[in-house]
Amino acid sequence: MMRAALATEVGALLSLTEREIPEPGPGEVLVKVTACGVCFTDVSLTRGHYPMARFPVIPGHEITGTVAALGSGVTGLSVGDAVGGQFLYDSCGHCDYCVSGDQILCPSKRITGIVVDGGYAEYVLLKSGYVTPLPAGLDPVAAAPLLCAGLTAFNGLRRAGATPSSRVAVVGSGGVGALAVRYALAMGARVAVVGRSASGEAVAKELGAELYIASGETDAAAALKAWDGGADVILNAAPSNAAASSVLTGLAPDGTLVLCGYDNTPLTLQAQPMILNRLHVMATPSGSPHDTRDTLAFSAQHGIVPSVTPITLDEAPAALESMANGSGGGRRVITFD
Repeated sequence: MMRAALATEVGALLSLTEREIPEPGPGEVLVKVTACGVCFTDVSLTRGHYPMARFPVIPGHEITGTVAALGSGVTGLSVGDAVGGQFLYDSCGHCDYCVSGDQILCPSKRITGIVVDGGYAEYVLLKSGYVTPLPAGLDPVAAAPLLCAGLTAFNGLRRAGATPSSRVAVVGSGGVGALAVRYALAMGARVAVVGRSASGEAVAKELGAELYIASGETDAAAALKAWDGGADVILNAAPSNAAASSVLTGLAPDGTLVLCGYDNTPLTLQAQPMILNRLHVMATPSGSPHDTRDTLAFSAQHGIVPSVTPITLDEAPAALESMANGSGGGRRVITFD
């Protein structure tokens, strides 16, 4: 038997339960979970923001662990291998998006911890083509959030065109934002951080940002525009569409606003400055398996992992509730012995 935390319905607290340890079928990998990050997406699941969600479901898609058993037909993995599991559980495998390596865009994709059971459990079944080997030297507990927060930040920056000559502004310095700052710096970019109050400046400067802007005390877009003509890339990591739209005019001409954080309200943008300055707005959802490999490799090469707070599975329901209420506590990661 294995212990697991279960989301039973929208609005309900997670419940702790026991289940049979699943057996891997063809093409499947049974992973003994080492750690699973507690992501804001898990809060969105319990709030009913995913119409495709299947209840009851075991949440969690920032998974690290070791291969415990292999189903038939699985190659390239061995029992005992350290691996990670991500937001994307699987896809159809034959549409144009899948065959071009953009499985995350597959219309038939399934999402770990939302449609299929995820990592808030001692064991998880994953599809072999969507399991990523962990590079040597990565702490599997600290690395767990790289499977979503890291992937989202890294992929967002590179798809937005960040280069060593870029000025990159990151809105929000939480889980995704803090990693985006570190990735952008490692890419060679200059970095600014936009937060709500002056209290965030110390953390932003500690991460390496050269400029901090408190949007509650100044016009953030104007402050960014004064930063040598504006940001080439603005990555919105805050769960707020209003925060993203408020900094649009802080972009330099031909700049890109990329949405990694968002909410369920309409996104309102000023058309004229977009047209006059050829501004771009895009969004990016996590990433495909090759993006995960690139994220983990870059993280290992540059020593980038987030600061995490380990918790037990018993503490997971309260941790998720605390996150939903906006309480602090750091980047929480469920760990298993």
